[in-house]
Amino acid sequence: QVQLVESGGGLVQAGDSLRVSCTMSGRAFSSYTMGWFRQAPGKEREFVAAIIWRTYYADSVKGRFAISRGSAKNTVYLQMESLKSEDTAVYYCAAGQVAPAVIDSPGNYNYWGQGTQVTVSQ
Repeated sequence: QVQLVESGGGLVQAGDSLRVSCTMSGRAFSSYTMGWFRQAPGKEREFVAAIIWRTYYADSVKGRFAISRGSAKNTVYLQMESLKSEDTAVYYCAAGQVAPAVIDSPGNYNYWGQGTQVTVSQ
């Protein structure tokens, strides 16, 4: 089956930047929607960003985060700018055949990575 692997997480200070990456392997459709979600301790997993034919962002990260695909289309990046303490979470990448209208729903994605920790200190 399809496998997703995240990388690039770490510890940064508030106001800093960080880029996390996700690489997909195995048999997959080139038209798969690729998404980023995050989950903080004691909270539910929430939508961050996604890309298929265009990009989509949660209101909380709009203007600060940018999602993009690599040239081979098997890699997706999340560039995070002006990080805040509330951005601290485990960040997960996901893939699936997801319609734009429900692109922010975790249950609509078939494949998930193991996550990468992003910690923002004050």
